[in-house]
Amino acid sequence: MKYDLVIIGGGPIGMNCGIEAKKAGLNYIILEKGVLVNSLYNFPTNMTFFSTSNLLEIGDVPFIAHSDKPTRKESLEYFRRVQDSWNLNIKLYTEVQSMHAGEDGVYQIETNKGAFTASSVIISTGFYDTPRTLNIPGEDLPKVKHFYDDPHPYVDQRVLVIGAANSACDVALETYYKGAEVTMAIRESEIYPKVKYWIRPNIENRIKNGEITAHFNTTVKEIRECEVVLETPEGELTLKNDFVLAMTGYKPNYALFEALGLPVSDDENRKPIHDPETLETPLPNVYVAGVINAGMQTSKLFIENTRVHSGMIVKAILEKTTVV
Repeated sequence: MKYDLVIIGGGPIGMNCGIEAKKAGLNYIILEKGVLVNSLYNFPTNMTFFSTSNLLEIGDVPFIAHSDKPTRKESLEYFRRVQDSWNLNIKLYTEVQSMHAGEDGVYQIETNKGAFTASSVIISTGFYDTPRTLNIPGEDLPKVKHFYDDPHPYVDQRVLVIGAANSACDVALETYYKGAEVTMAIRESEIYPKVKYWIRPNIENRIKNGEITAHFNTTVKEIRECEVVLETPEGELTLKNDFVLAMTGYKPNYALFEALGLPVSDDENRKPIHDPETLETPLPNVYVAGVINAGMQTSKLFIENTRVHSGMIVKAILEKTTVV
């Protein structure tokens, strides 16, 4: 079946693109490789958003939470209600593998569940599914986690947390409070200056009191089955270790971009190339929406300041296309 629009990615912004497409009368489908709002599902179990619930709302569906900042559980329930309210045409567990344009300009999108064709395409795949790896020996060991889940598995365990931004500090504190012996490996000389104001004093006090051990100006050289090797200002340090929680950040799925033929800038930010007014890429009728527009600058764009992308793109599609 040919669609007016295929949306790649079923996160909040992909869903919002579907809502705008439906309001405009476009024949569309959303393709999501995992569960509904897959990135949010992979957030830590006890996570609380930094944004307020009203800033996460889409499709005029009210987001009611028990406090000012909603939890992961509340967000999953909210976006499920959005899906129910709008009856969005979304196909889950459908992983996009490649995309090609025919001579007629129609795109064929290949997935693990067959091919889909469309006149226009929106790529809205986020970045949380693709961790920034360390590229060191032992990183592929089962004890190394790039996605933090829940503190319970780390009770009475020797845990190394890599990083010093919000996620790393949160993980260090939560595992410490549940009884882990926590060490932090921090590349810089201090905790990241932009750590949230309610987190920073807590982590700094735990470090100052010796309750959490922090090695600054330090990198991880190697991970072994029962220990880790750190490169510190004083030289190489080997520590006994049970788990490594690598909170080193995430990045857009550049391997997928390459498979789609989506060009990115050749500077360090590696942003998908697009028109800032319409969000159209150099691929005709292919658009980028959401946080991927910031490339490697993953702290620049969020749900709340990319919700407008959906309307911008659908407006551009309608201006170029007559829907029969």
